Amino acid sequence: MTVIEADGVESMPLEVDGLSMGPGQRYSVIVTAHKSDKFNYIYNVTSYSRFITKEEGLRPIVYTGLIKYKDDAPTKTIPVVSDNQLVWPEEAQLQAYDKQPRLPVDRQIELTVNRFTDVYNVPYSALGSSLYKSVLVPTLYTALSMGNLANNSSVYGPQTNAYVLKHLDVVEIVINNPAIEDHTFHFHGHNVQVIETGPFGSSSTINGQPVPHILSGPWPMWRDTVQVRAFEFIRVRFRADNPGVWFLHCHLAVHMYNGLAVVLIEAPDVLQQRQSVPEKMVEMCKRQGIHTQGNGAGNQEFDLSGLPPAVYPPS
Repeated sequence: MTVIEADGVESMPLEVDGLSMGPGQRYSVIVTAHKSDKFNYIYNVTSYSRFITKEEGLRPIVYTGLIKYKDDAPTKTIPVVSDNQLVWPEEAQLQAYDKQPRLPVDRQIELTVNRFTDVYNVPYSALGSSLYKSVLVPTLYTALSMGNLANNSSVYGPQTNAYVLKHLDVVEIVINNPAIEDHTFHFHGHNVQVIETGPFGSSSTINGQPVPHILSGPWPMWRDTVQVRAFEFIRVRFRADNPGVWFLHCHLAVHMYNGLAVVLIEAPDVLQQRQSVPEKMVEMCKRQGIHTQGNGAGNQEFDLSGLPPAVYPPS
């Protein structure tokens, strides 16, 4: 089959045997049918989830369906082929149809998945310096109401893992995953160029196979959701041309809920000039007792008293 699109962005055609997809990733493919309708065929989709106990019927889960050429045609059995014998596209192998070259970098942010357990042996993963937790004032309200101080990440509270970006800077984000779990990260507000993937951490193999090092071609693919597999890193770039408050989080719901996320505060100075919150939304927040002005704690300047304590991974 031929990949022609990923995450809503057209790609240069790429011939593959299969697709490895994380939660929230999307692809469009063209499949060439057989000329003969002599047989029908079975297809399968295999779901691997490392956090589920590896048991038959539980992990991996295999979904099957029928490719039907003719109602009364027999179903032809195709021998099962090992995944290692098939051609799978790596994140950085796809090329963008728009043929935009790699963006030059103004700023780099490096994030590393930090996996740890709490006193009850419950596993957590942090992407920033702490676990992401909601604060008392929605971050958009803080960005709009704090004037020049909105350019200082401290006013949002350490629980938000806030990074303030300058307007029109090209930002390169490197996400390192030294853990045994795969993670799929979703960018709000932007598509990003996938520049590079490669090995990271204590292991250079997965299931006995070496982690490949892949550098993009001249026209890196744009997408909004990227896989960072176990013991891998990924390098992406985008231009900060969309002022706003944008979530960057693991797309596995339980990981996001537990705090595997950061917030990108993009050009708050420009945001204050261009946007405002509708009064109906402000009134709705007030009816729920949600503050609509001030820093993350609803106070002024750097007074964050009243916020619950941030949860930091053990050093």
